[in-house]
Amino acid sequence: MRRLHELGLGDDADPQLDEFARRVGDVTRAPLAMVNFVQTDRQYLGGLYAGTAIPEAIRTALAGRTFTREHGYCPHVVVRRKALVLDDVCDYPRFASNPVVDEIGIRSYLGAPMIDRTGVTLGTVCVVDVEPRPWGRPGLETIKALASEMVAQIHAREAE
Repeated sequence: MRRLHELGLGDDADPQLDEFARRVGDVTRAPLAMVNFVQTDRQYLGGLYAGTAIPEAIRTALAGRTFTREHGYCPHVVVRRKALVLDDVCDYPRFASNPVVDEIGIRSYLGAPMIDRTGVTLGTVCVVDVEPRPWGRPGLETIKALASEMVAQIHAREAE
């Protein structure tokens, strides 16, 4: 939390982060892409891209950009400090019961941690889909590279 505060991240939507999320969505061809800051008691979508194919239920759920830590898969990525690939969340009993599956219809997840130069995991760069997706090794390598790129941008902003 302290590092996010130092960086001025995790409390407000940021047009630069939204633009980055849009690019992540374009690169991965995912209808929903996020730069997610995982905090002690919540998750905050500092960057958000929701394509036209996203159902209204998901748009409504994303309106406030805030989720509890129990919703979604990013908290797992932050704790593990490793990327997570779920081609079909329903294939994994541990993840199939997550509230985002039943409440908003998420079926596929791909996310990587943003690990700061200080060693702190700030959050994730991630994409989701309402359909199962075979992300495979190319998807894994892509999301890891995008998370590293986002961290480099955060460090550049800090230096300014």
